[in-house]
Amino acid sequence: MMKEFEMTDLGLMSYFLGIEVIQGDDEIFIHHRKFADEFLKKFKMKDSNPVKTPIETGIKLTKEGDGQTIDATYFKQIVGSLRYVTCTRPDICYAVGLVSRYMELPRQVHLQAVRRIMRYIKGTTTFGLFYSSSKKIEMVGYSDNDWGGDSDESKSTSGNCFMIGKTICLWSSKKQSIVALSTCEAEYVAATTSACQSVWLSNIMTQIGFNLDVTIKIYVDNVSTINLAKNLVFHQRSKHIDIRYHFLRDQVGKNMIKLEYCRSEDQIADIFTKPLKIDVFIRLRDMLGMKVVPNQN
Repeated sequence: MMKEFEMTDLGLMSYFLGIEVIQGDDEIFIHHRKFADEFLKKFKMKDSNPVKTPIETGIKLTKEGDGQTIDATYFKQIVGSLRYVTCTRPDICYAVGLVSRYMELPRQVHLQAVRRIMRYIKGTTTFGLFYSSSKKIEMVGYSDNDWGGDSDESKSTSGNCFMIGKTICLWSSKKQSIVALSTCEAEYVAATTSACQSVWLSNIMTQIGFNLDVTIKIYVDNVSTINLAKNLVFHQRSKHIDIRYHFLRDQVGKNMIKLEYCRSEDQIADIFTKPLKIDVFIRLRDMLGMKVVPNQN
């Protein structure tokens, strides 16, 4: 590119659109520390008391929440900044996705939830994602859901993530578009979303030179979902499910994806579906590959 354009080589990338990058011979660390500090200062949360989780366990937010309505523009500015921080902070993905549902008519209780997320960031500004080099590229996925967790529409929240090595590379937390009639159906829909993500990610990896010509494993903690994906005969449990969600069966049948069972306590995607207790949250956060910024002075 330097032959075609007037450019200056600034060396290895260290800062890009608010994302800080620390590069070594066999490792890369990305984080949002500076952006987070400025963001907290802007919204007057720099001196707030930190908390250990981004969302309180057992919280149930609704559109008709407690308290008076607040300035929607102000609320959207905070949530927008938080959404950008999720680029390097998957640990706040569920919490930010939850408060994002109330941007049109936010109330005081929603602002309190947002401020708790900022208080969590206040105590973890030095956290980021650590990627180490490896000669073996292995990708695995995790898929989970919180059945009927949305108090307004009784819809479930799907969560999925994909790991390359010991660090997360793709993650998502999203409310499902349908009302699932059972835990099995909600898990099946979530697993279908994960299957679509795995195909896309596999294509991206192939385009940049990595050969992933192997069956991708996706771990779920529901045996009925695995059996439903393997059984290509429609029956009472699945005949009402929209045909688009049976993409999962097609991929399993072609051996492109393999669903495997994992215990609920080992389900990393659980952090993207619901509020968790402190000890569970910290354990899953560590499993995402998140670490503290190295070489702090």
